[in-house]
Amino acid sequence: MSDQVETIRLQAPFAESEARALKSGQRILLSGVIYSLRDAGHKRLVELLKRGEEPPFPLDNAVLYYVGPSPAKAGRALGSAGPTTSSRMDPYTPCLIRNGLRGMIGKGYRSDEVVAAMKECGAVYFAAIGGAGALISRAIKEAEVIAWEDLGTEALRRLTVENMPVTVVIDTEGNNLYRDGPHIWLTRHHD
Repeated sequence: MSDQVETIRLQAPFAESEARALKSGQRILLSGVIYSLRDAGHKRLVELLKRGEEPPFPLDNAVLYYVGPSPAKAGRALGSAGPTTSSRMDPYTPCLIRNGLRGMIGKGYRSDEVVAAMKECGAVYFAAIGGAGALISRAIKEAEVIAWEDLGTEALRRLTVENMPVTVVIDTEGNNLYRDGPHIWLTRHHD
């Protein structure tokens, strides 16, 4: 990891080869179509897959954003849209990765099972900046509820994003910025 971190533009959805080229610590400006979903929706999605039913969106190469946005303000697609804690999705995530999920956006640590599935299937975990929900909402250009409207803010939404700032936290090799970053910083900045 160099002191100068290049910002990479990435279009969602993206292929496994693109995911495998990403490295922990890289800054990304994400554009394209992603989907918002939290724990209740994850449970429904996994139950649907286990029954052999089609998901309500194309899961292959998809990116999920763990967010329960606030209502839209005038002129915006959504209100504040900061990330939620990713570990709440961990019981469901390995199944989704094995069914084609390519990227996840949230905050906080992931379980060993999630990281193992990421390495095996070529998925990446991005962090969005917690506490910057209003800023992130500016990158969301369109938002449409496509399933499970009864979940309110946690309904499944199709989001069109433009230059959404995220950081690769865990890459397809299992490198983890949360684990490795403090050590790297200390070795660079210790005289």
